[in-house]
Amino acid sequence: MIKDKLFDLQDLRYKEFHQKLIPTTDPDTVIGVRVPMLRKLSKELYGTECATGFLNTLPHRYYEENNLHAFLIGQIKDFDTCIKEVDRFLPFVDNWATCDSLRPACFGKSPERLLPYIEKWLLSTHAYTVRFSIEMLMVHFLDKNFDQKHLHNVSRVTSDDYYVNMMIAWYFATALAKQYEKALPFITENRLSVWVHNKTIQKATESYRITNEQKNYLKTLKRPNTG
Repeated sequence: MIKDKLFDLQDLRYKEFHQKLIPTTDPDTVIGVRVPMLRKLSKELYGTECATGFLNTLPHRYYEENNLHAFLIGQIKDFDTCIKEVDRFLPFVDNWATCDSLRPACFGKSPERLLPYIEKWLLSTHAYTVRFSIEMLMVHFLDKNFDQKHLHNVSRVTSDDYYVNMMIAWYFATALAKQYEKALPFITENRLSVWVHNKTIQKATESYRITNEQKNYLKTLKRPNTG
């Protein structure tokens, strides 16, 4: 069984450390398996009957089972199959680390087919589905597939969830690094919430992809926290 394989890879010291990084996750569901070991296991299992059965069994009990599930989906080469599995899995994603582990390689080859799904996920009431949609825009639509409408769509997302707001800030900080002139008005015109606005500036000024001149200017745009 896959669960047994995961427990064979358990590292209790790592479990103690990693639990602190995922405070929204029940500690009893964390086995304590390092990410490289999970990735290795996913490659060993991919394409086997065992993996197929595992993907068809939701929900999982353990945090690492969900991460393994994400890594297995990430290897699916057929776009339609991958979308189906992502759609089925997203409602069960309950933490930022699992969400960010879901990076299907095939999506990069079909961005035009991916976009309608991103737009649907962006309207979800499930926090990690929204986080995933913004992450996909950040990964696949800030370079050659860039369209300014995506900046507008993300700026309109309102949420009380810390992990959604952190992803919005991450998205805009990356947009400033890659599409500075297009992204800057969202800061200068205060189009984001105060927290997201200031977090975006913080993350942008920590980036090596933004010039010192740009960083110094962005620092002048910080807003007082009225919360």
